[in-house]
Amino acid sequence: MYPGKIIKKYILMAVGCLSLFLGILGIFLPLLPTVPFLLLTAYCFARSSRRLYNWLIHHKTFGSYIYDYQTYRAIKRKTKIMAICFLWGSLGLSMSLLSDVYICLLLTLLGMGVTFYILSLQTLK
Repeated sequence: MYPGKIIKKYILMAVGCLSLFLGILGIFLPLLPTVPFLLLTAYCFARSSRRLYNWLIHHKTFGSYIYDYQTYRAIKRKTKIMAICFLWGSLGLSMSLLSDVYICLLLTLLGMGVTFYILSLQTLK
């Protein structure tokens, strides 16, 4: 392996670890998205460390979501319902605490876009 490839590998591993941390944080913080960070983690680990990628894909909590999305571009019905409920619950709470109408409008548009994307994914049984 030449030095540039080694550096790229460690950068991808670092970005993967950071995005995994942010994804886990997103479980507890309502406006921080979990799944996009986990998908970024899978992307980085797949290109840098087969061991870390396999650990992530076989993880008890995260593995099935990532595998289903990467393999079938689909998620389970329960996951869709929970994602949309949490999305609009956290957006509703955020908008109720804000007084700026334009930010509330922006959050509504973003919520509609994310909802449309979630609903456009295939549903696994």
